[in-house]
Amino acid sequence: MNSSNTVAAELGLRLVVPEHDGVPLTASLHYRAEDPYAIRMAFHVGMDEPVEWIFARDLLAGGMTEPAGDGDVRVWPADTPTGQRVLNISLSSPFGQAHFEAPLTALAGFLLRTFQVIPAGREGEFINLDGELDAILRRD
Repeated sequence: MNSSNTVAAELGLRLVVPEHDGVPLTASLHYRAEDPYAIRMAFHVGMDEPVEWIFARDLLAGGMTEPAGDGDVRVWPADTPTGQRVLNISLSSPFGQAHFEAPLTALAGFLLRTFQVIPAGREGEFINLDGELDAILRRD
């Protein structure tokens, strides 16, 4: 894979815990041109393997300025009591719920780099539909 078609970053987050200061943790962000609509975020929460979620790139981008998403994934911008701009990320699954705060500036920088790889609205040009259909049809 050509590294110019991949964007990766490490991001310091805070797990929001009611009535506590929160728990700092690290997340790895990955974007690949081969999967142009998705951003993979792996949360390193002290287990052997990180917990990975896949987000729509448009969802994260939209949540930078206003609340976005519903259901299992919701994101919205906010200011912390110390005045830092953060992106709140709320995740829900049958296994539980989690609420994270990510530094808005760092996440915006990562998203900007993904849009330099594939501009918004042009994602469909980078999907190999024939290859995807072949892969689906072979999985009988």
